[in-house]
Amino acid sequence: MKHWVRNAVFLIFWLAATGLVIGSLVKIRPLTDTKAFKESQFTDSELRQVVDRVDEAFASAWKTNGVEPVGGATDLAIARRLSLALTGTIPSLEEIRAIESHSGEQRVQWWLSHLLEDRRYSDYLAERFARVVVGVEDGPFIVYRRHRLVSWLSDQFAHNRPYDELVRDLIASEGIWTTKPEVNFITVTIDQNNKEEGPDEQKLAARVSRAFLGLRIDCVQCHNDFLGGKWKQENFHQLAAFFNRAEMSMTGVRDNAAKEYEYRYLGKPEKQLVTPKVPFNEALLPEEGPLRTRLAAWVTHPDNRPFARAIVNRISALLFNRPLHAPVDQISLDGPFPPGMEILADDLIAHKFDIQRLIRILVATRVFQLDSRTADPGHPTTSAQEAQFASFPLTRLRPEQVGGSILQSAKLKTIDANSHVFVRIMRFFQQNDFLKRYGDMGEDEFAAGGGTIPQRLVMMNGNLVHERTKQDLVMNSATRIGAVAPDDRTAIETAYLTTLTRRPSTEEQIYFVARFKSDPKVKRSELMEDLFWTLLNSTEFSWNH
Repeated sequence: MKHWVRNAVFLIFWLAATGLVIGSLVKIRPLTDTKAFKESQFTDSELRQVVDRVDEAFASAWKTNGVEPVGGATDLAIARRLSLALTGTIPSLEEIRAIESHSGEQRVQWWLSHLLEDRRYSDYLAERFARVVVGVEDGPFIVYRRHRLVSWLSDQFAHNRPYDELVRDLIASEGIWTTKPEVNFITVTIDQNNKEEGPDEQKLAARVSRAFLGLRIDCVQCHNDFLGGKWKQENFHQLAAFFNRAEMSMTGVRDNAAKEYEYRYLGKPEKQLVTPKVPFNEALLPEEGPLRTRLAAWVTHPDNRPFARAIVNRISALLFNRPLHAPVDQISLDGPFPPGMEILADDLIAHKFDIQRLIRILVATRVFQLDSRTADPGHPTTSAQEAQFASFPLTRLRPEQVGGSILQSAKLKTIDANSHVFVRIMRFFQQNDFLKRYGDMGEDEFAAGGGTIPQRLVMMNGNLVHERTKQDLVMNSATRIGAVAPDDRTAIETAYLTTLTRRPSTEEQIYFVARFKSDPKVKRSELMEDLFWTLLNSTEFSWNH
């Protein structure tokens, strides 16, 4: 091929690529597929009354404790925290443009509607919920398929299936773990080295009490509470007895009505027969039916308030990255309860355990839309404000949120189910590799801990940040923005939006514009690589705010 022909081909290719990049920068995605959003429904008096009552409960608590709430957060800050909480990643530049194209007081609810219709929401919620009910271990491979359970959970959340129905399926499930994915809640407890023993009734009782009731009854598994608590060893094992009849058969998990549960209590010379019995609200337990079916009905009964409180606390923790009541699985039966918890539980029960409605109400509250800092940098938020939710809780991002956000920041368009299969496959493997190096929080969903030196090194020197910030016109937004932005100010602003979901302050803009102009010999693409690396390694990027 002649030299001029090669140059012409290259020029045509470059112009086409540049045109696509410019289009992705300036094109605003209308997101017309948001079906659930109707502005009138969020001014509905019935829903608004619930939001107002929750707001009043927090306002009363702030007054009682002598704290003043900070001001409200910007719409983009709220959009960022919502995206992180519900999809595990920051909004794309494409989504930011769409958000800003939508005006009106209900912009946040419009954005929430979009997220709730996005499969990333149900997939992410399913993974977070699976950590609560089956943990993160692979389990006994022959009789356990974690990915099948997570996929099933995702389908339930995508269709907004009533939460009580979902939980009943998990507790009372029967059949083959491959064709009845909910059965994996039972089979995960089987001992890998002794499958003949069948499901572990004690592990199942512990999961039910913590995950679905917000109670640590398993703390008395081996002995009575020595600190004056109400729980006795027999309370736990009477709960475990409901699962004793579950066993493996040729048709999967089935209940054997002939099996009895025996246990030797601490201080007793021999085992004794344990009768299935719930630890409280006995009148709510059905008198007839298979044991696990009866237990499932009791756990999810509308009058069994610990069930509603537990999911209110977990959904709140998902949104705030900190539960209203901590620890998340140790809520007192008798209170006192955090502000708003009983109001939210009442509404959840009244509306058939509608999880998406619960999320909408929480997002509409003043407490969720508060800023994470004061307007005066000289007077940062106090520990009292943080403890009372008088400012949005400032917490470190979870490892998968950090990895997901790095990958999304490298793309101008949203990485979702509509992305090219190559992009999705690459994202899967790159994020998994990042998590292996960065670390995974495991089942300890809301553990408060500082970042580690290895984590900082992974961010500063690791492969993912390097690969997603280096000069690459096709794969990385840093290079693409630097190549087509009309001026330095636009390039810097777009970099901030893409990584931190905000525009630079005046001081930041002045500083980086000066840096970009300080050495005319350095290409803008190189400067953008440095800027992206700096923003991704900033403290702000790795925190929820």
